[in-house]
Amino acid sequence: MANFVISIYAFYMEFALSINAHKSRFSPATRMRHVNPFRVMTVLQRAKALEAQGRKIVHLEVGEPDFVTAPPILEAGRNALAQGYTAYTPAAGLPQLRERIAAHYLDTQGVVVSPERIFVTPGASGALSLVAQMLINPGDGVLMSDPGYPCNRNYVRLAGGTAQLVPVTAETNYQLSAAMLDEVCDESTRGVWAASPNNPTGTVLSRASLQAISQWCEQRDAHFLVDEIYHGLDYVDGLPSVLRVCDEALVINSFSKYFGMTGWRLGWLVVPQVLVEAANILAQNLFIAASTVAQHAALRAFDPETTVILEQRRAAFRQRRDFLTTALAELGFTIAVPTQGAFYIYAGIEAFSSNSERFCQILLDEFGVAVTPGTDFGDFENQRYVRFAFTTSMQELELAVERLRGAVASGRLAQ
Repeated sequence: MANFVISIYAFYMEFALSINAHKSRFSPATRMRHVNPFRVMTVLQRAKALEAQGRKIVHLEVGEPDFVTAPPILEAGRNALAQGYTAYTPAAGLPQLRERIAAHYLDTQGVVVSPERIFVTPGASGALSLVAQMLINPGDGVLMSDPGYPCNRNYVRLAGGTAQLVPVTAETNYQLSAAMLDEVCDESTRGVWAASPNNPTGTVLSRASLQAISQWCEQRDAHFLVDEIYHGLDYVDGLPSVLRVCDEALVINSFSKYFGMTGWRLGWLVVPQVLVEAANILAQNLFIAASTVAQHAALRAFDPETTVILEQRRAAFRQRRDFLTTALAELGFTIAVPTQGAFYIYAGIEAFSSNSERFCQILLDEFGVAVTPGTDFGDFENQRYVRFAFTTSMQELELAVERLRGAVASGRLAQ
């Protein structure tokens, strides 16, 4: 019996050592400690689990247009497959697509951009990753707004840099300014990343603001990157690209939002001429090339018949914005700055709760409405705000408002 116990003990110890060895061998890299979770995906996962239980959930959490990709683009994708366009493209993208994007800048912004400076990427995420790896050294600081798109911080951190978060408020349109940058920059600062329209606030940068920040970066030898993926989905007159005021800015854009091609995973990056060679080398190594079928489909994204469809959808988003903004204000949410672009409303919940994550959890679990807590977008006053995405039909928005009205009346949101 004693020998049996000893044998069991020996087996247990050997097994425990084996498990510990595996834990050590497969421990995540140290850099992972600084990568924050994407909370909106956690909310979506919980919402899907509730739906699997038979619950009806209204999705106002994910920033994905609810419209199917426009028919001309779908047709082009099918034709590309039928014609056997399944091989790699050049790392920088199909030459004809880069030319179409260049023509798009001339048509919409009145600026000339050489197709050579345009790199087609696997989504805007691929472009952001490319920029981070190309320009950021360990220890470099990059200034960005807080709140802002959460993944940007992680791209910088994974490159060994530091995301220098700059608190922004309604008084500054939830955007960066040159005066702010002066106050928070330090010797490590090597870049500024902005977004216009911004996620989660839906605000934009004026031409004067873009010019001031561009000049600030030039004076301090810092790169300037502007995320313009929501261009087209804006509700202001003449939204400027940073390329109107600075030919050396880096620009991120995407076929996901205005063009409605989220699942096709296609974006683009505009770089200064001096970075063309470096960007090409890095693209070859990071992703070889973006999806060939998606690129051929995107050739139709700029066609007049496609634009008619996309503009109709923009009008629908505007209608949804107006409806939801009015309804939320009537319910007691604070909306300091009306949405100027994208499809988000950044709303204050101070009348109901001081904990945005708890607020969102109750709203989802008890009332079936999924929204994103402010903690997903930064540190500054992140418990005071939630983000509503009006990426669903008017019928669903009306249901959401009905449920929100019930949630407010119940008093449960203050728990």
